[in-house]
Amino acid sequence: MFAVVTDGNITSFPKGNKGITIGDNQYPAAIYTLWTEAERNAIGIYTVEINNTNKKDEEWYINTDITYAFGSGKVTGTYGTATARAHADTLYTEQNKTDNEIPTGKDVGDLKAEGLKTILIREVKEQAEVELNKTDWYVTRKAEESTAIPSSITTHRQAVRSKQASMCTAITNAADTAALKTLYTYTTTDGVTSRPLGVIPTLD
Repeated sequence: MFAVVTDGNITSFPKGNKGITIGDNQYPAAIYTLWTEAERNAIGIYTVEINNTNKKDEEWYINTDITYAFGSGKVTGTYGTATARAHADTLYTEQNKTDNEIPTGKDVGDLKAEGLKTILIREVKEQAEVELNKTDWYVTRKAEESTAIPSSITTHRQAVRSKQASMCTAITNAADTAALKTLYTYTTTDGVTSRPLGVIPTLD
């Protein structure tokens, strides 16, 4: 990404795929690939340097738009302070009602937007359901034909339900978005990769 700087101000952001006119001079697209940075700078074209210091994982945070500035002989794009995504559900308030922001069929106290906890707990339950569905036929066969369910299958199904419960509890108890993110952060110890939240067990 490039920026055109005129009299110390950024005036445009050429993509670098076509020629450009600066003042009375026309330049071919080749200047973006064949010219050095210093040569481009001499005519007011700079490669934009993005500063990702404030950028955070968008699964957990909402990043700001990038702000561009020219200074110290370069153009820099910088993110502002990211905002944590809501970890709890958002409900409609009396102020929403006053501002006529509540849709038909909804009222004060009804769900406005799901928080991360609700979304993540649903995902865990869906993962457990998918795993249990793999062995549901054992349960159906027992009900219809009285064929015993293998102990290994019973043990596995109990483990799935137990792990689902503990994962949901951990998510529910997370104090904020940062704590939720920590639950899902993978680390490797002695060659084993894992995360604090754990995972739904699967059949070997």
